[in-house]
Amino acid sequence: MSEPATEELGYEQARDRLVEVVRELEAGGLSLEQSLELWEKGEKLAKVCERHLEGARERVEAALASVEDEPGNGQ
Repeated sequence: MSEPATEELGYEQARDRLVEVVRELEAGGLSLEQSLELWEKGEKLAKVCERHLEGARERVEAALASVEDEPGNGQ
């Protein structure tokens, strides 16, 4: 079974892979080309995480707004 594309990863999967990338970069011993490839992979993973977090933030804000707008909410 092949791994999903970076853009298709869930938040936890992308975060875990990003942690792995950071560990590899911090460990050192890589060529410049390998380091750049890992950096680029990390940037893509970070964007996936940001997209998921933004979506979650929007859902929470929408849920809070709907609760605040309900009649009899004491406001």
